[in-house]
Amino acid sequence: MIHKPVYMDNHATTRVDPRVVEAMLPYFSEAYGNAGSTNHPQGWAAKEAVDAARKSIARSIGARPKEIVFTSGATESNNLAIFGAVHRNSDRGRHIVSVVTEHRAVRDPLERLRLRDYEITLLPVIEAPHEQAGLVPVERVADAIRDDTVLVSVMLANNEIGAIQPVDQIGRICHRRGVLLHTDAVQAVGKIPVDVGQLAVDLMSFSAHKIYGPKGVGALYVRRSNPVVRIEPQIYGGGQEGSLRSGTLNVPAIVGFARALELCLEEMPDEAERLRRLRDRLYQGLTETLCGVTLNGPALAQADLRLSGSLNVSFAQVEGEALLMSAHDLAVSTGSACTSASPEPSHVLRALGLNDETTRSSVRFGLGRFNTTEEIDFAVDLIAQTVTRLRKMG
Repeated sequence: MIHKPVYMDNHATTRVDPRVVEAMLPYFSEAYGNAGSTNHPQGWAAKEAVDAARKSIARSIGARPKEIVFTSGATESNNLAIFGAVHRNSDRGRHIVSVVTEHRAVRDPLERLRLRDYEITLLPVIEAPHEQAGLVPVERVADAIRDDTVLVSVMLANNEIGAIQPVDQIGRICHRRGVLLHTDAVQAVGKIPVDVGQLAVDLMSFSAHKIYGPKGVGALYVRRSNPVVRIEPQIYGGGQEGSLRSGTLNVPAIVGFARALELCLEEMPDEAERLRRLRDRLYQGLTETLCGVTLNGPALAQADLRLSGSLNVSFAQVEGEALLMSAHDLAVSTGSACTSASPEPSHVLRALGLNDETTRSSVRFGLGRFNTTEEIDFAVDLIAQTVTRLRKMG
């Protein structure tokens, strides 16, 4: 039985897995102490839970526990990484390299730095219809690095088109040049194998609510060896998290974060293949029932270059917003949840070379753990009927 509306917006957020909720519950009403309270059992129990979660999360990404800094989410992690790195290392230079398709949680901090006389280079990506559309060529990053470059920031997996960037190759280039590398890995962690050592990143942002964990908790990986990375805190107060992020720790959410990531890693091989089959079924169904359907991003056959549950397509002669309003039994989006209130066309799709009309006719499907084959077939039928009706209306 299909429960409506059918949710296919898992890149925006995910439903919390019941197994995660179960792990969190005791820390609301039983072990409810403050992890910073070190003189009574309730505080000890909370601290033990945080320490265990930190170890688990660190192990999941190939890091050490002391390299994990808990935050309120990936936006804060990105801000801490970017502002913290450039302010601490401003004596090296005031030039930063990033990519035009980055999330606003990276682009907006960079724009703030531009207003403070930092020089920002946003690199273009490969344009459509190339099979690697959305990727930044490694040589472009290498050519952009200068003697005064203080930071490179490249998203690991894109939130709109699912493109997976060659961060490992970029990392090796940055290390040879002595430049810090930050990656926004929100859409990647828990969905593809992520090892900070193999990626050669110095700073990495990720969060719980994209991987069936709670909202309001995230983490920043900060390298502590070869080399030791030092950043300036952005929030001051009680000195928590090694004084990099003061504030009372959200113990239930941190416990849920760790449990969510554990489940993702346990189920990753089978789940990635299952989502790939669902995504291909969705795309095949749409292209077989409708004309004028265009894939945005890397080719589906390029499995190592895109997330398995991500599908972004344009429907010719149809406004994406009109499609979403008409197909109200289906929860999808036209782009990033953080820019849904903006009237501007997606900057990611425009970076692929799409014109505004095609960009505005695009819809993003984010498939996840709780989606089924029956829901895919329902979505195909509903979208086909709605697109046909809207085209007739002109």
